[in-house]
This record gives sequence, C-alpha cells and structure tokens, in this order.
Amino acid sequence: MDSKVRFPDVEKCSSEGREKHTVVADLDGTLTRGRSSFPYFMLMAMEGGSILRAAVLMLVSPLAWALYHFVSEEAGIKVLIFVSFAGLKVKDIEAVARAVLPKFYAEDIHPESWRVFSACCHNRYVVTANPRIMVEYFCKNHLGADKVLGTEIQVTKGGRATGLLLSPGVLVGDRKRDAVNMEFDEKHLPDVGLGDRASDYPFLELCKEAYMVTIRNNLEAVPMRELFKPVVFHDGRLVQRPTPGVALLTLLWFPFGVLLAILRVFICINTPLPLVPLTYKLLGIKFVVRGNVPEAPEKAGRGVLFVCSHRTCLDPVFLSVALGKQVTAVTYSVSRLTEVLSPIPTVRLTRDREKDAANIKRQLEAGHLVICPEGTTCREPVLLRFSALFAELTDQIVPVAALPRMSMFHGNTVRGYKAFDVFFFLMNPYPGYEITFLDQLPLELTHAGGKSAFEVANYIQKMLAATLGFQCTSFTRRDKYLMLIQGDGSVKQ
Repeated sequence: MDSKVRFPDVEKCSSEGREKHTVVADLDGTLTRGRSSFPYFMLMAMEGGSILRAAVLMLVSPLAWALYHFVSEEAGIKVLIFVSFAGLKVKDIEAVARAVLPKFYAEDIHPESWRVFSACCHNRYVVTANPRIMVEYFCKNHLGADKVLGTEIQVTKGGRATGLLLSPGVLVGDRKRDAVNMEFDEKHLPDVGLGDRASDYPFLELCKEAYMVTIRNNLEAVPMRELFKPVVFHDGRLVQRPTPGVALLTLLWFPFGVLLAILRVFICINTPLPLVPLTYKLLGIKFVVRGNVPEAPEKAGRGVLFVCSHRTCLDPVFLSVALGKQVTAVTYSVSRLTEVLSPIPTVRLTRDREKDAANIKRQLEAGHLVICPEGTTCREPVLLRFSALFAELTDQIVPVAALPRMSMFHGNTVRGYKAFDVFFFLMNPYPGYEITFLDQLPLELTHAGGKSAFEVANYIQKMLAATLGFQCTSFTRRDKYLMLIQGDGSVKQ
C-alpha cells in the first residue's frame, strides 16, 4: 500500500505543544534526506579499515543492492555490515562513529522530520536497521536522542567485530516493532512515530500518531547550527559524502592520486622558490595571493612574525611561496617525514612557556617566523582560541589568512598518519591555496603599545575570522582531541 495512503505526510504533523510528547523515528530516509546507508558503511570501511576494504565493499555493493530490493532488506544490510565491520577493532569503529560520521549525517538532516523530532522534548527514540554502535554517538550528541535502538553486532573477547549479528538480527519490519514495544507498555505508547518505507509500518502502528517522510527533490538540509549540537571537530580523509558514484570515482582515482602527489612533492621541493608559483600552475595547483605582501626588513634583528590561521601543515610553505623567500615555521608538532620534505626550516616548540618564548625571540633575531597560534588545524569555518604567547615577543606582527581548497581528500588528520597529510592534500585533482596578507598591526595595538597579550591575540583572531568569513570560538586544541580521541561530547562553546 502506498505510504501516503497508509499514514499522512510528515508535513501535516504539527510541532506545536509537543513538549511532553515522546517520538520514535527511523534514521536513514526519515531523519536524514538520503535513504541509503551505503555512504556511511563506505566511510566505516575506509576510515576504520583501509582502502582495500573500501574497494571490496564497492565490489559487493551491487549484490547488496540486489538482495535488498529483490530478496529482503535484511539480506542486503547483512552484506554491508559484514564487509564493513568484520575484523575491525571496536575502538576503531567507535572512533569513526564519533569523529567521522557525524559531519556527514549532520549535513543531511531532513527539515520536516527534524521539526517534529526536536519538538518532542519528553523522550526521543531512534530505531534503525544500522548497527547501533555506528549511529548512537551522532543521534545522542547531535540530535538529542535519549535512546537508540539498532542492530547489535557480535564482538569477540579480544574486542573485534566478527561481522555477524546478535539476536534478533537486523532491525527491520516486525523486529523494529518488537524493539519499540519492549520500551513501552500499552498505557504509555509513543506519541509520534516517523518512518519512510513500508518496513516501518509495524512500529508506526504502535504510535498514537504516525507520519511518513516522502522523497522531496532539492530539499535543503537543516542548517547545522540548528541541531542539538553542531559538529565543530571532525576527522577522516574524504571530503565528499561517498555515495556509490563518488566512492567509485574516489577508488579509481586513488592510485593515480598517489603517483600525482609523489610527483608534485618531488618537483616542488627541487624547484627554486621564485619559480614555485609557475610550477604550481603546471602541476594543477591553484595558488592565489591577496593583500599587500610585506617587504622584508633589511635590518638584522627585525624579523616579522607572521600569525597564520591553521588549516593544514602546508600553511607556512604556501606563505613562504607567497613571500618569495623562506620563512621559518614554528610548530608544536610535525612528523619526521614532513620535516624531511619541508622546503622551509621548522622549529619545534616544547609547550614550556619560558623556553618557547626564548626560542622564538632568537629565531626572530635571525629572520622571519610564521606561527599558527591555534595550535592545531580545524576544518569547519571557525577559528580556535589563539595562544597569546607570541604577542609578548614582538611588535612586528602581520596576520595571514590561509584557506586551502580540497575536493576529494582532506590534507589533515587526527587519527590517521599525519606524515601523509601533505600527500593527501596533493592527491586532490586540483588542490588550491589562498593566502591573504593583512596589514601589519600598528604599534598601539601591540603588547609594546600597551595592550595585553590576550587582547592582541583576540584582536588578530577577530581580524582573521572577518577576512575568512569564519566564526571566532573559545575551543582549544585540547577540546579537539578530547572530542575526537576520547569522545568527550561535553565541550561547550
């Protein structure tokens, strides 16, 4: 029977007066606009496993699709779960669910179902055929769900997924109804149920009101800022949601991308700095310089401190290319491989304030320095809180806004091998970098001019945010690693 006949469309559901109501909603195709869970299994396979596992998943996806549509939903989903999860460590599955998937889920939330789901404030349940371990973090932390009812995977004593399922198996059809039924008694049934396909009918029939979410073309997703909690920090190498088409293109491009990245690195590090911009053009790297490029002071001991936003480890390199001369990069951490490949000098900081301050002063006496006071990269259009250390050391400060362009692979990571960051950035078909020089701070706005170090740092953060169209935040490097590595979702702005 057609869903529009069986249950009314969610657009007909009022969201007024739902503060004391309980809602139960499906995930894929209901709370999200996309009905397919394939992109999220692909992310799990690639980010939790490897490119080889992702390729296997791509190869078996036609079989999974055929089973799903012509045999049963359960059979198709079992294939996806087995290939994506078998042999993975539970801690890796949880890390991907926490650090990678939320970004892609959050960009695809259905506006009508979210309107109803968020309005029901008493209790919010998500019931899904997806493995609970894969979606629970996102649903609870970003959608405000109180409980997630999902498929349970089998785990060995050593903490690895077998790819098999615990009873009752994949939550579809009557199993969804049974899972919901166990949470409620006959006197306290869910007030609202939301689904999007015929297999959702059984649990929808338990609800006092039930609505269907139908496919709408060109439907705008809910702005991330309107969710229970927006995604600020995320990880993973893929820029785009790996739909079947995007995933296939990515996998086919990968070996060519690796060779191209190696070629780009080899040529660029062996090219004289004045010729590098021309080399970028020949290699398909778009490089844009904006603002007034400052001239180097000729007097010794008057090096300029360039204060740069931090998007990838290549920020100082592109800044040096823009200046046409080497600038020493001050870093908190950098891989040994990156140091070897870096065409500019690097200086490591120890996070000991006195030692670092003395080191930076010595380096400034020798020439220009570039520092990224956020202390770590961030992918969202925000700037993290600036360390104020640099502001006490010089009155020669030039803010620099760095903005990379990536279409396929991210050039930074938390969980992955940071030594490969440069290569992943250069694996993009047409990577780009935009460097914008702002005016040097006038003396009266520096520490030497009477401003506190924190005032200087905050002022520069606001200048860079305004230039890039970003938001200033008080999040720190520690917040990022707590959320992505330890899974502490309690960080507040």
